[in-house]
Amino acid sequence: MARLDKVKNITGLVELFAKNSRLRELVNLVVVAGNIDQSKSKDREEISEIEKLHNLMNEFDLHGEFRWICAQTDKVRNGELYRYIADSHGAFVQPALYEGFGLTVIEAMTCGLPSFATCHGGPAEIIENGLSGFHIDPFHPEKASEIMVNFFEHCNQEGDYWMTVSNAGLQRIYSRSVKETPNPSQEVSKGLLTVVAN
Repeated sequence: MARLDKVKNITGLVELFAKNSRLRELVNLVVVAGNIDQSKSKDREEISEIEKLHNLMNEFDLHGEFRWICAQTDKVRNGELYRYIADSHGAFVQPALYEGFGLTVIEAMTCGLPSFATCHGGPAEIIENGLSGFHIDPFHPEKASEIMVNFFEHCNQEGDYWMTVSNAGLQRIYSRSVKETPNPSQEVSKGLLTVVAN
């Protein structure tokens, strides 16, 4: 769902996953970002990140625990990916070093995915930490991975916890996106979504 550049910190996510054995026991990681084949990119930064991802896969032997899908531009396919992950009671992680708005966080939460997102930028205002999702600090990957472990362990111990966070995320998006009618005699703005793309 992201460009494969340093600020999006996809390689940081893969590395924190790779280094946390308990997280690797609990879940698999699916990344949807950039190109997989560096020969298909002309961007130096992306080429560097592609190389780093391949190196992480080999160094930590992530085969069978990690799936890398190239970035998708088809909005229907993206929606299906979100729903597939939600149907399997997975979660969404947005690990950017800084994110101005956080459209992917809104998309994921709208699909019912419990979400973990950077505490630097817009997602910190979207997610109510510990209620409708979780703030993670990409500059402290060990702590971020522990927050994820705690969530999935809690889900394993308390069967309805995943649904509690999912529903809270849906409610948060709904409460923040539906405009109230400024004048009761007007019908036009009631129920319109006001989500702005970044």
